[in-house]
Amino acid sequence: MIKLGLMFVNSGPFAQPELLAHLAKTAEERGFESIWTVEHVVIPHDYKTPYPYARSGKLPGGEDVAIQDPLLPLAYAAAITSRIRLATGILILPQRHPLYVAKETATLDVLSRGRVILGIGSGWLKEEFDALGLDFHQRGARTDEAIAAMRELWRENTASFHGKHFHFHELKSFPKPVQSGGVPIHVGGHSPAAARRAGRMGDGFFPALGEADKLTPLFEIMREAARNAGRDPAAIELSCAARANLEAIKPLRDIGVSRVVISPPAFDADGLTRELDKIANEVLARL
Repeated sequence: MIKLGLMFVNSGPFAQPELLAHLAKTAEERGFESIWTVEHVVIPHDYKTPYPYARSGKLPGGEDVAIQDPLLPLAYAAAITSRIRLATGILILPQRHPLYVAKETATLDVLSRGRVILGIGSGWLKEEFDALGLDFHQRGARTDEAIAAMRELWRENTASFHGKHFHFHELKSFPKPVQSGGVPIHVGGHSPAAARRAGRMGDGFFPALGEADKLTPLFEIMREAARNAGRDPAAIELSCAARANLEAIKPLRDIGVSRVVISPPAFDADGLTRELDKIANEVLARL
């Protein structure tokens, strides 16, 4: 069965608490499985790095679009919902220290009673890394180390990790996540490197693409990397971004996708209610 999620729930008009609350509660009531937040801590003025998800090469909404922190809105949503899953899609992991991310996501998992998915990516906006004083070209290695370090912190009562970018010895980090095995980590991105990372280390893989012919080779790269790492490729959950109609979703289900994440169908409360009702009746009820 395909699950439906909603993304960009912390940006633009949804950065306001009233509309975020309406979206989260209405989506849960209509049977949506998850909501997904995005991240940019800053958007450098007149950035030159091309945005990889639009032909224009620019972020939707422009440089002045409001983008909340990805975790805080999920905590807000956790307090006013009871079932819908709370996901980052994605959190730019190499820009953050894993000690903080492990603590914040474990805390959110406890507060939400085990509803968190940590979607992570390595980032695309070089100027943002420059502003943070981080080497853009080291982001892949930092991402891999951060994933391993967080899992160590979630798993062990006394955790140690020794890497090139992150190093700690005999630390205690409580609370632990509610979910057995820790918060599931879903790797975002549609590059071969992201596919290989998902295969080696991910609980899920979330390319923000919606065409089966583009996803199929990425999924095979992921599965090969999983097999090479001694992992079961079938245990890695596959998500993607697409439109909310049966014609778009059916080919995705055929290649193993179990979750489709869509953009909000409206930007006001009445429009959201009306359009989410329509999707629930015409799509969710028939999946």
